[in-house]
Amino acid sequence: MHVPDGFIDAPTSAATAVLAAGALAVGLRGARRELDDRTAPLAGLVAAFIFAVQMLNFPVAAGTSGHLLGGALAAILVGPYTGVLCVSVVLLMQGILFADGGLTALGVNITDMALVTTVVAYAVFRGLVKVLPRGRRPVTAAAFVAALLSVPAAAVAFTLLYAVGGTTDVALGKVATAMIGVHVLIGLGEAAITALTVGAVIAVRPDLVHGARGLRQRLKLRIDGELVDAPAPAPAPVAARTSRRALWLTGLAASLVLAGFVSFYASADPDGLEKVAHDHGIDARTEEHAAAGSPLADYGVRDVSDARLSGGLAGVIGVGATVVAGSGVFWAVRRRRTSAPSEAR
Repeated sequence: MHVPDGFIDAPTSAATAVLAAGALAVGLRGARRELDDRTAPLAGLVAAFIFAVQMLNFPVAAGTSGHLLGGALAAILVGPYTGVLCVSVVLLMQGILFADGGLTALGVNITDMALVTTVVAYAVFRGLVKVLPRGRRPVTAAAFVAALLSVPAAAVAFTLLYAVGGTTDVALGKVATAMIGVHVLIGLGEAAITALTVGAVIAVRPDLVHGARGLRQRLKLRIDGELVDAPAPAPAPVAARTSRRALWLTGLAASLVLAGFVSFYASADPDGLEKVAHDHGIDARTEEHAAAGSPLADYGVRDVSDARLSGGLAGVIGVGATVVAGSGVFWAVRRRRTSAPSEAR
């Protein structure tokens, strides 16, 4: 789904850049309410994990692969505002360091992959958890459905952007049919990864999952023959199976292994957008990436001849850069939240 330079014309790219900048500004403001001392470190880790898993293309059809977009996963784990920032950090690292996703198309990619997926996924997720029974399994099921729907939603968004500013003359109906069709299949993979990850984190630290907050059933008391909510008890220590530090280190280790080792076995087939663009001629005016000369372009380390080692080193560097950049952003947001009350006084 990474849109390269040349797919969308300059006016539309500029308009989406303004929209993306506004979304990031809103995201920074909203993240101040979502992040605290416990969740700010997790947000940086979520960004690094999304980067790592995006390197794992999985086959979805003959000659086509897909990979995680991550909007649903980020929104459910750390909140929708912070989720938009998480995916945006990943897209920025990919564009600058790895020449993946055009720099002039960065606004298109943030709008499509960060904003649309996060908003759609979180809206679906919140709607489902309100009607489903409370508990780990319903939350995980809601995460599955939300992630599944977020991917074709992003495909629809790309189709609309192409309809407004596409640089090639291709029938819109063909683009829509091909994009939505293949991304429904990719959505199944997205849903499975999201549900497994959310379920795993809930199993060990449910208190750190933004989407699982407030799901505990209130105690009822019968007074004068009527059931009423019991007074909320003082917060009890969470029965955590692991510490926040252990969870963070485990997540970072998993991200490094996925990006540095498992990614070598990912599908080499083009992803959904690349396949559709090639088959229908959308890529006729693709421009060379401004960062094509980067020493990490195309997820390899320049001058390292061994493909396995080159790709593994690039993945490890990418995870490290993303966790540092993401943690820096979210630490600053958390500090801003802490200082806000004193500034108001």
